[in-house]
Amino acid sequence: HCDYSCLCGYNMLLRRPPSRLAAATPWMTLAARLILGAVLIAAGLAKLGDPVRAAQAVQAFQILPATLATAVGYGQPALAITLGILLVAGLATRLAAGLQGLLLIVYIGAIVSVWAHGLSIDCGCFGGGGPVVLGHTQYLVDILRDTGLLALAVIVAAWPPGRFAVDRWPGLIDRK
Repeated sequence: HCDYSCLCGYNMLLRRPPSRLAAATPWMTLAARLILGAVLIAAGLAKLGDPVRAAQAVQAFQILPATLATAVGYGQPALAITLGILLVAGLATRLAAGLQGLLLIVYIGAIVSVWAHGLSIDCGCFGGGGPVVLGHTQYLVDILRDTGLLALAVIVAAWPPGRFAVDRWPGLIDRK
């Protein structure tokens, strides 16, 4: 007489414990969210107090028409702070990370553009910005920094929101 207990033991052998990567993923996503969010909040706050300078920094790229560059310069700090808060809180996490990832691609492209055109500007990513003395640019550093931030945005957008995310609160979002 077999009560199938032998099969239960066999099924237990087939189940693998979670991999170390699977166990670490929520913590890695949390770290990526917090780093990216903190950088966005810091960058937004650095520009928020001087919107005219932020607009001049966008105009220095010579990519957008002056009126659009001014609008971007005035609006970008508030957008950065908003996305940063969403990421730190873990609310609309994938959307915020996806939007920030797209913005980072635009920023990297803009820096590559001014570098290729021989312009000598500071990107203004953390306040300031505009023309600088020839040879005092940091384009490679800016591109590498933004590429690292883009990698964090991809991690946050691709994986679940991680520990302590509002997105994970039961019943908050209907997941049917």
